[in-house]
Amino acid sequence: MKVFRKTSFMDTTVDKLMEFHASSEAFSTLVPPPMIAKIREDTRQSITSGDLKFTLWIGPVPIKWHARHEAGPTEHSFADLMIEGPMKYWRHEHVFEEVEGGVKLIDHITLAHKDGLQGVFTRLMFDGIPLRFLFFYRHLRTKSAVKL
Repeated sequence: MKVFRKTSFMDTTVDKLMEFHASSEAFSTLVPPPMIAKIREDTRQSITSGDLKFTLWIGPVPIKWHARHEAGPTEHSFADLMIEGPMKYWRHEHVFEEVEGGVKLIDHITLAHKDGLQGVFTRLMFDGIPLRFLFFYRHLRTKSAVKL
């Protein structure tokens, strides 16, 4: 298993971050171009409960993903766990930690790749530089969406 972590300071409140992540616009706002995301089924009852099935299009390549939303490790957090998808394992924790003057946004991902050609593909798309770019983009978009 591999761990990836991205932390940024947000000039906002925990409530505003939770509200943004619970909104219907959050998912599409946080997907960077050239990716396109299409939700196939959304049975989430809250930010910490339910499932989301979607397809990520990377150019002409469709990648189906099924994520289960659940409580995170702290009171102000949630997690999504990949139930089905391209990875052998993927758990993404979204943690919002109050700090002086704002909130620390922490994205903590534990991941593992499948063997063979699929593992080569996911290493190229969901690890290393692409993963760092994805979360750099997500934090920029979150920061602009929740600023006070």
